[in-house]
Amino acid sequence: MISLSQLATDTLVGPFAEFAFMRRALVATLALSLSAAPLGVFLSLRRMSLLGDALSHAVLPGVAIGFMLFGLSLTAMAAGGVVAGMLVAAIAGLVSRSTALKEDASLAAIYLVALALGVTLISRQGTQLDLLHILFGSALGVDAQGLHLVATVASVSVVALAGLYRGLVLESFDPVFLSAAGRRGGLWQQGFLMLVVINLVAGFQTLGTLMAVGLMMLPAVSARLWHNTLPAQLVNASVQALLAGVSGLLLSYHLDTPSGPTIIGCAGVLYFASLLVAPGGWLPRVWSSTHRVA
Repeated sequence: MISLSQLATDTLVGPFAEFAFMRRALVATLALSLSAAPLGVFLSLRRMSLLGDALSHAVLPGVAIGFMLFGLSLTAMAAGGVVAGMLVAAIAGLVSRSTALKEDASLAAIYLVALALGVTLISRQGTQLDLLHILFGSALGVDAQGLHLVATVASVSVVALAGLYRGLVLESFDPVFLSAAGRRGGLWQQGFLMLVVINLVAGFQTLGTLMAVGLMMLPAVSARLWHNTLPAQLVNASVQALLAGVSGLLLSYHLDTPSGPTIIGCAGVLYFASLLVAPGGWLPRVWSSTHRVA
């Protein structure tokens, strides 16, 4: 008779111990959790939450062009995605400076056009399977090359974010002081956007271009419900992303569901749980107001 501990081990550890593709998927997801989730905290802090979603769609034409020219070459698609993402962000900024449109409005318009263009290009050149793979990814299909890309991007992002940390905090809370101190806020902004884009590009193979932003934003938004201080939010976001990644991979393996959407679904469950029980959530507020009335 199988004991509960043995059953738990087989269920939680067995897939990773037995299959190399599960271990690669785990490492890739954990690396993205450490690099992407903290960026989501800064996006949320700077009230740019929808920018991540827009950029995740905006990289698609570059990925599509790389696919058209070189097939399923991860290097070509990643390079194309980075160029497309930064180009869309630059065009949106130029439009907002040259017209009456705000940057969020111009970005929304441009990313929708970019998404339509990318889907059209991939549909004409590849198969339906290619389109689904690029749009929704496959964490369980990460190969050695993809793992190297994710690990490299995560390492660069963590180091770069540590170097940019003070400047990003200053620009987020007091951009006037940053300008008065002789530091150009635009440089911090561009460096930050580059980190966002390369993390979205790194995540497209595991989570797809449509889902990559989920691991960046959902844990970050949830973390703000738990903590008021920025360092605590950064740690909390990474932990939630790690939990969502591990639980999503296990559920995907046992239930035979798509890995990317399952991981984001787990992040969504943590978000809704945070809405209920976190200090900034609904139940503590109701409890506090009830006691004040009493």
